[in-house]
Amino acid sequence: MKTSKRIALQADATGERQLAGFIEKFDSKNAALIRSVRKVLRKRLSTANELVYDNYNFFVIGYCSTERPSDCILSIAAGANGVGLSFYHGATLPDPHKLLLGSGSQNRFIRIESAATLSRPEVEELIAAAIQQAEAPLPESGRGKLVIRSISKKQRPRRKDSE
Repeated sequence: MKTSKRIALQADATGERQLAGFIEKFDSKNAALIRSVRKVLRKRLSTANELVYDNYNFFVIGYCSTERPSDCILSIAAGANGVGLSFYHGATLPDPHKLLLGSGSQNRFIRIESAATLSRPEVEELIAAAIQQAEAPLPESGRGKLVIRSISKKQRPRRKDSE
């Protein structure tokens, strides 16, 4: 095996281990939901790069056509209160079923109760529209990279306080 390929495989394994550690911070229900949603999106957007942010407010996996955050199409956003699917340019997406939440100038999201939510026709329409409107199109072939972009030292709890 060539050295460059071996180094890339080692980097992939390290990134996957880091990602698993970020997800383990969540309660078992949300951790399982993050993993199942990621699996569906990884299959649906196989050529997209996954940009991972373990930030103060949220844990985010962005699906991007390049390694630039501004080329993000959609992302998994998770916090102690649950998991959402965030559309980076959601404010300009057609939403005839009125699924999108949020009032910002750019981003919109939907709440995800299970990975099955992603297979609902109206959600599939939103995902397809987001892919279609991307300024930088997804590569036609290959597999996207996992890139750990940011890890905040200080974070909000990833689990609800047990009362």
